[in-house]
Formats: sequence, C-alpha cells, structure tokens
Amino acid sequence: MSGSRVLLTGGSGFIGSRAIAPLLAAGYEIHALGRSRGASEGVTWHELDLLDDRAAGRVVADVAAEQLLHLAWYAEPGRFWAAPENLDWVAASVRLLRAFAEAGGRRAVIAGTCAEYDWSDPVERCSELDYGSRQATPLRPATLYGASKHATRLVAAAYAPQAGLSLAWGRVFLLYGPGEDQRRLVPQVAGALLAGEPAQTSDGAQVRDFMHVDDVAAGFAALLASNVEGPVNIASGEGVSIADVLALIAAAAGRRELLRLGALPRRAGEPDRLVADTRRLSGEVGFAPAIALEQGIAETVDALAAAGREGGRGR
Repeated sequence: MSGSRVLLTGGSGFIGSRAIAPLLAAGYEIHALGRSRGASEGVTWHELDLLDDRAAGRVVADVAAEQLLHLAWYAEPGRFWAAPENLDWVAASVRLLRAFAEAGGRRAVIAGTCAEYDWSDPVERCSELDYGSRQATPLRPATLYGASKHATRLVAAAYAPQAGLSLAWGRVFLLYGPGEDQRRLVPQVAGALLAGEPAQTSDGAQVRDFMHVDDVAAGFAALLASNVEGPVNIASGEGVSIADVLALIAAAAGRRELLRLGALPRRAGEPDRLVADTRRLSGEVGFAPAIALEQGIAETVDALAAAGREGGRGR
C-alpha cells in the first residue's frame, strides 16, 4: 500500500529516523509523532507526548492515516530492561492502535523484540512460526521490557481482527550503526579505543544476530508495504560471536592492542545464543539486508571518529 499516508512514531529515534528515507522512496506521505522534531524534510512533524492519550488521540484522528508504523518505546540503555516506564508504553501503544483503527486505519506494523523469546534454553534459531517439524520458539520473556512488548502484541493481535486491521509485529534482534547511544556496546567500545583507552569487555563467546540500523529500518518499511501479518523477525539470520564483532571494531579503530576480552563478567541471564530464523522476512516479505557486518562496523567506527574530530574542533 505504498503511496498512502503513514503515521510514524519514534521518527526522531535510532530506527525511526532511518525509516523515513525508505518510506519516502516508496511514496508514502509521512506524519511523524513524537516529543521532538527530526531533521528530515518531506515529513509532517507533530510534536506531542505519546503518553498523553488525549493529545495523541486528537492528532491521530486529524491525520486519519491508512497505515501505522509504531517504533516509539522507552529505551534508555542499561535501564529499559526493568524500567516501570515499560508499563506506560503498553497502555500508550494499545490506545494508539485503537485511535488509529477508529480513525479509519487499515494496516499497522509495531516493533517488538527478541526479548519476547525464551532465553533459558537457547535454540539454533528463534522462529516466529511452526515450520514443518520445527515448532515456533516459546515466548517466555525474562524481563519487564520483554514481557511488556509481549503483552502489547497479545492485546494488539486480539484487537486487530475485530477492528478490521491488518497487523504485523516486527521482532528486532541486535542492531548497531552511526548515531547509536554512546552507552551501547558498539559505540562504547569504539569510543574507548578511538580515545586510546583500554576497552574492557566480557569474554565475548555469546553468539548474536547483528543487523545495521539502516537495514532494520528498511526491513520495517518493507514489512509495512507487504501483506504479511503476525510476528516477523527483523534480523540478519547470521550468528556471530560478540568477540568477533569486538575484533572488527578494534580493527576499524586501529587499536587491537587495547581490547581487553574477558576483563568483565557476563551480564546475568544472558543467553549463549540469540539468532533469528529469517525465513518469513526473506521468503514472505521479500527483504534481505544489504550491509555486511564488516562494512557496517567500519562505517560506524569511521562516523564515531569523525564526530570526535568535529567535537574536538568545536572546543
């Protein structure tokens, strides 16, 4: 349904700001909701707090978009896993979906998380649906964040059919890229190395599914434009150890000698393996990531180095 009006939440955020370009390229008329305006042109910005249900409801009714891409959520690094703000976003997301449907909306895509899956018994790949003899991976979130996303999906999935909505749920795995919060893994390690400081990490033996934020955003845009419903993993489908990712960061920064693998313990509750089954994304949505991990890490480190040089000149 490209060419229609889309309501975008989180448009100034890490993923949302990258989703604007593919949405515009597909011909969408974009109306972005959020507390701050982004820098992108060709977008109608509506500054408001999505937790203010009356204000959000009025704007949603006025815009009367045919499609919704809901990416906004509380995401402060280090805190979002157990933050009570997650409860606020469950309620806000359900209200938003209802207001969207009552304003004539037809197609909604909402961002979920790999934290909805059961991490206590790592599997080769986390699957959204049954495939032949392979059953879908159980959904047993171990954090308030994961449980809140899971609860939102359950309510949205029950509401959508009776409201006449086509609903898809994009589960994001590990993402990275320029502009990521400095407290996250890639910019934190790269920042230390670029500053000539040791970067202390865990042993890095954990296997993860990393995807560049531009590919994540493009994947959401492709999912929105498709007719696919239900949960869809937004991921690369490739498993790589965190140690290998850290090695790519160190190589791009030119400071391999400053990487201190194993200097820190792992975070409690971390699964050994977290990799997505991406058959729905590739086979049904028809989307595949375009940015290889080595290229993406190199570009991210280069962007951090350039930002550091620019900041140095500004002092």
